[in-house]
Amino acid sequence: MASWCVRAVRQSYSLVASPALIRASPRLLCTATQQKNGHRGSEEEAEKPEQSAAEKVLVEEKTQLEEQLNNMTEKYKRALADTENLRTRSQKMIEDAKLYGIQGFCKDLLEVADILEKATESVPKEEVTSQNPHLKNLYDGLVMTEVQIQKVFTKHGLVKLNPDGQKFDPYEHEALFHAPVEGKEPGTVAIVTKVGYKLHGRTLRPALVGVAKGP
Repeated sequence: MASWCVRAVRQSYSLVASPALIRASPRLLCTATQQKNGHRGSEEEAEKPEQSAAEKVLVEEKTQLEEQLNNMTEKYKRALADTENLRTRSQKMIEDAKLYGIQGFCKDLLEVADILEKATESVPKEEVTSQNPHLKNLYDGLVMTEVQIQKVFTKHGLVKLNPDGQKFDPYEHEALFHAPVEGKEPGTVAIVTKVGYKLHGRTLRPALVGVAKGP
């Protein structure tokens, strides 16, 4: 029995130490390594599509956020421009209200100025003498009143327009008629029937005129 055991051990040792088995071991090791590497490669290849899909989602989200940012920036710029335009218009309206708020009152006063002017023009100059003190005092009072009212007009930006002999301007003059007038160039104001006025550079009332024309 003991000899049989010794013989079995020797056969096992010779089988383990067999050159054929030793030569086959590196091949088996390489095959196992390749199988392991192949398994890892397949895992990495399986992970790559997942990573690519995630990157694609991130890129799409980035693009959407950039578009939203651009849209919000454009809306902000437009809102800022609209606000600035509104502020400018409001400021202009306030300034115009300050300048032209008295426009209606000025128009009413123009009638008073016209009456004063006609009153002074209707007084015969040869009658205004020291021998007629009452008429002289009345005339002097009318002239002083007219001068004073024109000073008040000028103080508030109201300027008289008396365009006699000037080039006809449709923005400041209103032509009542056109007629040939000796000594007047065609297109010029020949007669002023009613003076006009401008308030801060804006025509408040056009002058009523007759315009000379060629023969």
